[in-house]
Amino acid sequence: MSKVKIKVNDNGSYEIDGDVELVDGKGKELETKNNKYLCRCGLSKTKPFCDGTHRGRFESVVRAEEIK
Repeated sequence: MSKVKIKVNDNGSYEIDGDVELVDGKGKELETKNNKYLCRCGLSKTKPFCDGTHRGRFESVVRAEEIK
């Protein structure tokens, strides 16, 4: 199985790159493309997918702790 990358975009979505299966709360598969952008702000009208509504209305910059 190939490695999946999930990136937390600054002031925006979760970007998922790779072959994953995305299912709803009842286990039904959602149709996706290879690159997926999931809503992180809660404002999207196409949840769980990002529709860009966050622009200018959502701020969050996540940085990983440096491992020593």
